[in-house]
Amino acid sequence: MIKGANVGLGELTDGETGTVIAGLGWESPDGEGDADVSVLLLGADGKVRGDTDLYFYNNPSAVDGSVQLLGKTPVGEGSEDRISCDLTAVPADVTTVLIAASRYGELRFDELHGVRLTLSDGGGDPLLSYPVEDPGPVSALIFGELYRRAGTWKFRAVGQGYEGGFAALVTDHGVDIDDDAAAETAAAAPEPEHSGGERTDTATTDATDTATTDATDATAEAPAPVHPPRAETAPPTAPAPVPAPRAAEEGPARPARPARPRTAKKKITRAAVPVKSLAESESWRGARLFPASALKSDGDRETRATSVLLAVMAQVPEFGRRLTAGFGAPAGRMETFTEVSLPHGDSPRRPDGVIRVERAGKLWTALVETKTNGNSLRAEQVQAYADIASRRGYEAVVTLSNDVALEGSPLVDVRVDKRRRNKVALWHLSWAEVAHQAQMLIRHEGVRDAAHAWLLEELLHYLRHDNSGCHGFQNMGPAWVPVRDGIQDETLCEGDPRALEAVESWERLMRQVSLGLGGELGQRVMPVQRARRGTDAAGRRTEMAAALCREGRLTAELRIDGTAGALGVTVDLRTAKIRTSFDIAAPAQGYPLAWAKRLVRDLAEAPADLHVETLTEGESSGPRGTLERLRYEPGELLPKGGERITGFRLSLFKGMGTRRGNSESGFIRSVDDAVSRFHGVIVGPLDRLYGKRRTGARRPVAV
Repeated sequence: MIKGANVGLGELTDGETGTVIAGLGWESPDGEGDADVSVLLLGADGKVRGDTDLYFYNNPSAVDGSVQLLGKTPVGEGSEDRISCDLTAVPADVTTVLIAASRYGELRFDELHGVRLTLSDGGGDPLLSYPVEDPGPVSALIFGELYRRAGTWKFRAVGQGYEGGFAALVTDHGVDIDDDAAAETAAAAPEPEHSGGERTDTATTDATDTATTDATDATAEAPAPVHPPRAETAPPTAPAPVPAPRAAEEGPARPARPARPRTAKKKITRAAVPVKSLAESESWRGARLFPASALKSDGDRETRATSVLLAVMAQVPEFGRRLTAGFGAPAGRMETFTEVSLPHGDSPRRPDGVIRVERAGKLWTALVETKTNGNSLRAEQVQAYADIASRRGYEAVVTLSNDVALEGSPLVDVRVDKRRRNKVALWHLSWAEVAHQAQMLIRHEGVRDAAHAWLLEELLHYLRHDNSGCHGFQNMGPAWVPVRDGIQDETLCEGDPRALEAVESWERLMRQVSLGLGGELGQRVMPVQRARRGTDAAGRRTEMAAALCREGRLTAELRIDGTAGALGVTVDLRTAKIRTSFDIAAPAQGYPLAWAKRLVRDLAEAPADLHVETLTEGESSGPRGTLERLRYEPGELLPKGGERITGFRLSLFKGMGTRRGNSESGFIRSVDDAVSRFHGVIVGPLDRLYGKRRTGARRPVAV
C-alpha cells in the first residue's frame, strides 16, 4: 500500500474480519534502533472514551481482549512489534483503532531503515504491507488505523510523523495527562508542531477508488508526540500515568483538569526469597503439587508436562492469555484437554493436548504436541495434526519442546494445502519461554489472586526440576565439537555446513539466555541482530558462519530494556575464553582524568580482574588495564597522544566449558553463568549509578 490508501479488510479475508495482527518493523544496522508502540481506541469524535483506551508498554492489553501488545520479535537487522486486534471484541462505540510508535528523546525515525507496517490474519498469513517511505526527522509516527465504516472494518495507511512527541498526541486524542509525571523528556520538543503539515482529508482518495473505499472517509489532524520515560519499577496494576508535554512558551495555558483518583485491584507477587522454613532439618522436603521425582520415562515426562501446563493455563487467566495471545487466540473462557482421540485415516491420532477458547459463541482451537528431555519434534507427526486441524476447522497447531525456533529456520517442515479454505497456523514455544512468562508474572508483574500466584510458583518449580525434562535449549548439537576442534586445529574450512549449524545453535542459546536474564530482572532482554542492509536472516547466519571459520569467534549483543548500550558476549574458540563486555559513554562535561577517577571509584566493588579499555574517536583502541592496577593509577586510562575519549569498555573473561551440553562443565552453562555474573556485578550496579547521567550523553560505541 501507499500513503493515504485504504482497503476493506473483508476483501482480503474472504469476508472474515475477526482477529488481525499488526506488525511494526524497522531495521537499524548500528543496533540502536528501538521504539515503543502505542494503540488508541477512538470514538466518532476522534477522542478516547477514557484513559484506559490508551495501550502502551505499561498498559499492554485490554480487559475485553480487543487489543493485546504482543511484544518485540527479532527480525533481520532489527525487531518487529506485534499487536493483536480482535475486531469482534472492539466496543460498538469505538470507530477507530489508531496504531503508532515513538522513539526516545532525540532519536528520530529517519535514522531507521525499512520502516513498515504489515497486517496478518489471526493465523499469521499476510494480508497487506505498507512501507513507510521517508518518514522524516520525527520522534513519533502514526503507521495506520483500523476504522469502521458502514458496519465493515477497513485499514488506512497513514504514515504521518510528528515532532512534538507521544504526550502531545495522546493529549490531542483526549487522554488525561498527569502533569507531575515527567517534564524531563518533554525538553526535546517544547513546541508540539506538526512536522509534515496537516494530515490530509482522505475523502478525495476514497472517491478515486470506489471499489474498495467510501467517499465519506476522513481523518482528523494529529499533532506531534514525545516519548514518556520508561518505568524504573515493576509495571503498575493500572494504566500508568503518561507524562505531560512541557508547556508552550506562547499562547494561553491549557486549563488543568481536576484530579481524580485512580484505583485498581491489588496484584499479588511471590517473594523472590522464600520465608524461613518450619522444617526441623534440611532433609525434609516440602510437599509439591506437581511432583517430578517419580517420572521414569520420556513418555511419562511428556504426559505430565502437558497436563501440568495446560491445567495451569486454564486456571490462571493471566498466564493462559499471555501464552495464547501470540497465537492470535481471542481473550475468552479457556478450557484445556489431554488424552484426546481424533480420527485420521485408518487409525485415530492422539495429540498431547487441546486448547479451546470461547468468546461470543465462537470457538478457537489449537492442537498441542509436546516434547521433553531434548527429544526432537517429528515432521510427520506435526503434519498429521496440521491436516486434522484443517479438516476439522481448527485454527492452530502448537508445538512445545526444549528447542528454540529461529526466524527463517522452522523446526519442522509442514506442507500447507492452499486448496483448503481453513488455514492452520503453526506456532512453537520453548519450555524456557513458558518458564520466563511464569516468572515475569509471579516475580514482577503479579496476578490478581493468591492461589493463582501459588499455582504459577508450583509450575515454575516443576519446570526447573532436574527430572521434569523441561529445561529449555541444552545441547549445542552434533556439529559443535567438530567445529570447535576444527577451529583449534585450524582445519575448519570456510563453507563447511557444520559451521552454519553451530551458528544456529549459538543464536538459539542467546535467545534463551535473554529469556533467563529478562525473567530475573523483570525487563525485556533481546539479542541485537546486526547485518548489512538488505540481508535476511539466512544471509546473516551465513556471514556469521564464514566469520567463525576465519576468526574462530562467535559474537552476540543483548539489549536490556532501560539500559543504555548493549551487553556484548564473545566466545573465542581458539583460546577457549568467554568475554562479556559493556560500553559506557564519556560524560558530556568535565575532564578526562576526572572521568577516569570517577569510573574507578564507582567500580570499587567490581572484581580486580575486570579489564577497562579507553575508547577514542574513530573507534581506535586506547589504553587498557586491569582494575587492580588502575585503582592505584587511574591516569593510565588517558591516551598518550591526546585523542578525544568517547567512552570506556568494561570486560570480564571466563574459561569456556568443554562439553556441548548444560552440565556443570558444559559450554551452555558457562555462557549463561558468564552473562548472569557480568550483569550482576558490573552492568546492574553501574546502570543504577550512571542511568540518569547517561540520559543525555552520547551513545556508547558498539561492542
